[in-house]
Amino acid sequence: MINDITKDAYVRMEKCVEAFKNTISKVRTGRASPALLDGIVVSYYGTPTPLRQLASVTVEDSRTLKINVFDRSLSAAVEKAIMASDLGLNPSSAGTDIRVPLPALTEERRKDLTKIVRADAEQGRVSVRNVRRDANDKIKALLKDKEISEDDERRAQDDIQKKTDAYIKLIDAALAEKEKELMDF
Repeated sequence: MINDITKDAYVRMEKCVEAFKNTISKVRTGRASPALLDGIVVSYYGTPTPLRQLASVTVEDSRTLKINVFDRSLSAAVEKAIMASDLGLNPSSAGTDIRVPLPALTEERRKDLTKIVRADAEQGRVSVRNVRRDANDKIKALLKDKEISEDDERRAQDDIQKKTDAYIKLIDAALAEKEKELMDF
């Protein structure tokens, strides 16, 4: 019974960390990354379709992404979708490919992005703590129903707290790495 609760809590905490890492991977740094364009959706014959399904996105150099659209008739729609996104990118067609140069970030913009990433990290920590609280509530309910002893409850809560601390450290490490990446010139 306790093992099921703790395993569920660990899985949910892992998902919180992964969600945070996924969120910060979309924050634009000075470097080109195909993940930057993951959120872009293109109208494909009236159906909103993710860019990844319509084209291959590769890194040409450290500041340029190259998009190879599978259906050439969609090139204009892909360009419009990139311009319409809030990423501040200006794609340009070069034959069959679309190149997306990434402008250099200003010092002020880097600091703003750092604040955004820190807020995301705090949200990730809160999510992990919420999972801990839910697991502890379930364990207390088992104690109240006299299905487990007080020693088992204390041991389970200690285990959950140790895992919580470990997952929060993972979030902090990812945050430190992203902040370093943002502030590198």
